[in-house]
Order: sequence, then structure tokens, then C-alpha cells
Amino acid sequence: MKFPGSRKTKHYFPVSESSRIPLDSSLIDVEKSYVVGLDQLLVDIEVHVSDDFLDIHSIKKGESQVFEDNFVDELYAELKKEGRIVGEFAGGSIGNTLHNYSVLSDGPSIALGTISENLRVGDYAFKYICTTSSKVDFSFLKPCKGPMGRAFCFVTPDGERSFILSKGIMNELTEEYVSEEVIKNSSALVMSTFLLRDDTSAIFSSAMRAIELSNKHNVPVILSLGTSSLIEAKRTFFQKLIKNKINILAGNLEEFHLLIGKDFEKDPLKIGEHILEYTDLCLITVGARGLYLCGHVDEEFGRQTKDQIHSKSISEYNKFEYSRAMLKSDCNKPIKIYTHINPYMGGPQVIKNTNGAGDAAMSALLHDISANDYHRKMVPSSPKHNAMYLTYSSIHQVSKYCNRVSFEVLSQNSPRLSKGLPQKEDSLEEGYWDK
Repeated sequence: MKFPGSRKTKHYFPVSESSRIPLDSSLIDVEKSYVVGLDQLLVDIEVHVSDDFLDIHSIKKGESQVFEDNFVDELYAELKKEGRIVGEFAGGSIGNTLHNYSVLSDGPSIALGTISENLRVGDYAFKYICTTSSKVDFSFLKPCKGPMGRAFCFVTPDGERSFILSKGIMNELTEEYVSEEVIKNSSALVMSTFLLRDDTSAIFSSAMRAIELSNKHNVPVILSLGTSSLIEAKRTFFQKLIKNKINILAGNLEEFHLLIGKDFEKDPLKIGEHILEYTDLCLITVGARGLYLCGHVDEEFGRQTKDQIHSKSISEYNKFEYSRAMLKSDCNKPIKIYTHINPYMGGPQVIKNTNGAGDAAMSALLHDISANDYHRKMVPSSPKHNAMYLTYSSIHQVSKYCNRVSFEVLSQNSPRLSKGLPQKEDSLEEGYWDK
């Protein structure tokens, strides 16, 4: 496995030279580390439209809605005829995350979901497999009769994205295709709230089984908040689920705000502080203001920042940002830790597409968590594991990594990375990674 971030060796083993334990190359591949993602496998169809187009077709701007297959078929034919389709990509929030994770880590991941049982050259299922990293294992997918799901991504001139979904077979995953052995031996399980939209669907039951198995075997569960309208509609359900069964949350500020309630102050630090009463770690993206990472660490293992200490709505909020995150249950005396980072290099000069930027950040976080699990298996006696840490790096370092990967996706016209990050950043001073 490649380790996360473009950093010097000392960042991987932040202990004195005398007690440093090298990672013996003979140990590599003794055990495989992988992550599992459960998703509604989709093809993303990108179309550039006006606000009027959204109004005419009753599409809610910035939201994700499910439409009937017949309507979507007609709309697709109309847009195709007019030549307005910009591109068709393998998609799905978790599908994107798994692909990006495998590109970044050069390590395996396992996808759980459904796919058309008969693949033909040029069809959606064929394109999906061809445009996904070969490190993503599709062996555990359920083959179904019928077409794959489609997600239209309508991009308006202001860069806002609005989605409509055509379900196809995407909700037909049944529980017997969720292997306990696969979950048990994984570094993490990642899924989105989209799977839990309809509690009568087969994929809802499968998702709940995957969560239960992860909890049973102490595998961290990461939940992407998906879309604000779904969070608002099922707030009570998600609050209870997150408090009892979810370890890590990822989403944008609007989604987190609606999860707590509209009456709560819309401040990312205050929201992060409140969310940590429900879960162990949260990644909050705030658009042009970058992202926040909020978590827990045992007071004994808290590391104070060497950077300038900042105060916003929480006084000296970044004081312990050099700490590595831990599950609250693994702390004797948990303290809350926070970090904030502005967009990498101020963000791209031209943002071609915001689709997938949040998924990209989540894949970087997933990589760091998996790297920690991998290293613990390879060198369990290392001083790096003097406590049961969740992340391999400090939350400050993880936020930089999330930021950098998001930048890469924002700079291209696809939610999926086409290559890993460069080993050396020509545009960065060494000091960026030194801290």
C-alpha cells in the first residue's frame, strides 16, 4: 500500500531515531488490507443546463431526486438528440470513493451492489467496469436482470449540481450478497444515506446488515450524508442510526446543519462540536472556505499544534490538531479536537466540475484510516501504535490530504481520479508538508 500524502519519512514514524522501527519490506503483502463500499452502482450523465431548464422539468436545484424510468428515458433521448450531454461516467458516490481510494493507495477495495447480469460491449455496465480502477473487486456484486441505474448531473452556470435518478436495478441487492467474512476482515465500511432512502427496498436491509456486521467485528463505519433533502426528511431516523452505529460522518455544511436542525447555529465548528456527541469523527466541507475535520483523542495522547493557535466560535479550536484521531470508546478521557484548512492553493483557477469533490476528500480520509490498519497489522509493536488510533496521521495532516485530492477532482471534468498524486509537488514549498 502507498502511504497517504507527499511527506517525508519522519511523518510516517514520528518518534525518535533510536526507537524507530522500520517497516521490513519482507512483511509486505503478508496480509491484505482493503476497504468495503456498499453502493447503488450508477452511471453519471453530465449535462450543462440553465436554471429555467430545471424549473420546466420540476428539478430541485442542488438536490437529488428519484424520477420514473420512463421520464428519464424520454429526457435522455431529448438531450442526446440535441447534443447537450457532456459526458457519461461510471459514478455513484461510493463507487467514486472506492475508485479514488484504490488509485491513491494502489490497494484493493471491494464493491457491494448490483450489476446487469448480461454485459454487452458499449452498454452502461460494460462502461462502468472499464472506467473503474482494476483494484476495485467486483466479485461480490449481485447480477440482476435489467439496466443499471442512471444519475443525471445537471450543472447550472453557477456550478451548482442537481441530480435526478433512474433506479433500474440499483436497489435490488439482497442480504445474502453481504458477506460477513468480507466485512469482518476489512479496514472500514463506507456507504451513503442514499441506500437508506426507502426502508422497504432490498438494499436498505442489506445496508443495515452490513452496518450490524461492521459493529459486531469492530470495523469502522463511514457514512456519507448524501443530500440535504433526504437528511431533512428522515432526520430522526438518521440521528438515532448515527448515535448508535456510525463512527465517521462526511458531508457538506448544509447536510450537517439539517441533520441537527435548522434552529441550530449554522457554524461549522459548533456543528462539529455537537456532532461529536453522536459519532467519533466528522468531515465537514464548506465550499470555498475549505473543510473542517473534528474528532476525539485521549487526553494522554493529545499533541499540541506547532502552528498559530486560532479562535473562532470555539476558543483555541486547533490547539490539538497535531493529534491522531481515536474512537471515543478507545479513550480513557476523550477530548474533542478540531482543524480547519482553506482550499488547496486557493482552489483551481477554473473549476470545471464540482461533482465528486466531497467523495474525493472522503477517499483521502479512507486511505489514511486504512493505512493505519495496514501498518498496525504489519508492525504491531511499532511506537506508532502506542494507542488504538483511528487515523495514521494527525487530523491536521489528514485535512491537507483531503484538500489536495479534492483539488485534483475540481481541476478535471470527472469525479474520478485518472492517476495518483505526484510524489513531489512542483507548486508547493516543502514547508506545506513539513508541519
